[in-house]
Amino acid sequence: MQTFNSNANLSAVSDALQSIQSDVVMHDVPALNGARYRHRQLVEEKVKIVQSNISHGGFSSAIWRLPTEILTEIFLYCIPEDGNWTPAPYLAPMLLTTVCQRWREVAVNMPSLWRRLRLEAGHGDWQQRAYRYDSCLKRSRGRQLSLTLECHNNDWTELRSLLQPYVDQILSLSLGFFTGAGSLVVADFRGLDELVIYTDGSDPILSVTHSIAQLPSSMRSLKLMDLWFNLKLLSGFNPLAWASLTNLEIVVDGLDSFPCLLRLCPNLSSLTMIGIFTAIETSEPLTHANLQSLRISGDLHLDSIGSLGLFDAIALPDLRALEVRNIGQWPHEEFKAFLTRSQCHLGSLIFGGGVMITNQQLAEYVTLFPSLELVADPMRSTFYF
Repeated sequence: MQTFNSNANLSAVSDALQSIQSDVVMHDVPALNGARYRHRQLVEEKVKIVQSNISHGGFSSAIWRLPTEILTEIFLYCIPEDGNWTPAPYLAPMLLTTVCQRWREVAVNMPSLWRRLRLEAGHGDWQQRAYRYDSCLKRSRGRQLSLTLECHNNDWTELRSLLQPYVDQILSLSLGFFTGAGSLVVADFRGLDELVIYTDGSDPILSVTHSIAQLPSSMRSLKLMDLWFNLKLLSGFNPLAWASLTNLEIVVDGLDSFPCLLRLCPNLSSLTMIGIFTAIETSEPLTHANLQSLRISGDLHLDSIGSLGLFDAIALPDLRALEVRNIGQWPHEEFKAFLTRSQCHLGSLIFGGGVMITNQQLAEYVTLFPSLELVADPMRSTFYF
């Protein structure tokens, strides 16, 4: 292995520069004319520039000598910790491949740098972007992928075609349905574990409904943002369509969606439900054996009077944590009957803003569950996806 004595090299160059400066001074005379004086200035400026380059060269040399393991850790800090990034030549990690040959080799051979991507279709030069996207996807080298896909027209064909060779690598997927976006069959992503769907404020509910009509059996988590689901829409799904889900975050129009969701997702362990809640008629008795965490937030501007019927006929024997906000008058007696019916071991009970409950009622829950973590905080007003 060839080695270099950087200090010796720098010393030699520095001596040479000092010699140049001395030579300029020795040949100087007291009565310099304008041309000779300007010549001296230029030589000295050149010396300073070269010295500056030497100094930076030493720094570059130190960077160059960093072990690959350390360089890879530095590269990982160059990309966002959360969320997926857009492949662009002026952003890391693509930017890292343009610095020098060694950096390019290190970056290109780091699959972890190329696992989280944000891809867009429906505007601009698709061929150019597709080439860039595919280059990044290839560098993932079979690793699991987290992707954000945004469709700005009514056709997902371009993105579907691009992703076909990588479809089994996709573990996490965020889909942006914008105005006019068509449906995308989520079931085609056979290895998918987590799905998030969001919109640009439009209402592509039918496209989204068709897209999630059947989820892959591997999928565990579904978050539906900016979309309102009612009982009619939810009842239209195949009874086994969401059977694999263990976590669901959803906005609903009507509390009657709650029993429907429990039936649709028999393996659900965590449910966050936001929406407009009005009193529902007592439904048929329903026991959900797996739900452990339930978070509910109603409409901030809705003053509910009396019982909503939320806990009338439901039993949740495995419930461990409950958080409620903005549902008006708390159905204390109904909830106690629910606890007796469920025989659950509640560990956490949180009442946020917009819930009317008395101190005496709170004390009763502590009596029922001595180790209960009980919080009553009116500043907790709503959930945000």
